[in-house]
Amino acid sequence: MAAVAASTGGHWAADARVARRLRAAALLYAAAWAVHTGDHLRRGLGVVTLEVSVVGSLAAVVQLLCIGAVLTGQPWAAVGAVAIGFPDAIGIAAVHLLPRWSSFSDAFPGAHGTGVTAFSWFAAGAEIAGALAFGLAGASAWRRATTQPRMGLDVGGRAGR
Repeated sequence: MAAVAASTGGHWAADARVARRLRAAALLYAAAWAVHTGDHLRRGLGVVTLEVSVVGSLAAVVQLLCIGAVLTGQPWAAVGAVAIGFPDAIGIAAVHLLPRWSSFSDAFPGAHGTGVTAFSWFAAGAEIAGALAFGLAGASAWRRATTQPRMGLDVGGRAGR
């Protein structure tokens, strides 16, 4: 991802407004992730399939890596926000909001005996919204990095010309 960010010619953090927006979206996404993960822990890991557990755990690693990249100002962070934000929003919606469709499903509609409550719906919705906000802020920051002149910060995050 660093090569992709380096090829863009700029650094998303060079624009203070864009950087604030992306950092705020990262914090919102982190909070929503924590709430949704907390709901899964409340419900118990035994109510989801191994597939849902594995995919969710792998996604969590990438989510936290991308959130950390934004908060530490990594050049590739905007690309990472796009790469995880939009797919995560779609994935959570598919896993939780659709009726049961496969072993990758933890369907809330018609759920019985899985601990799904109104809070579960809120938690999943919050993470979907947070993921969309993260992806949109990442897209804006990435676009800004590709259109700004190469001044301010270089791709390594150091002061430039």
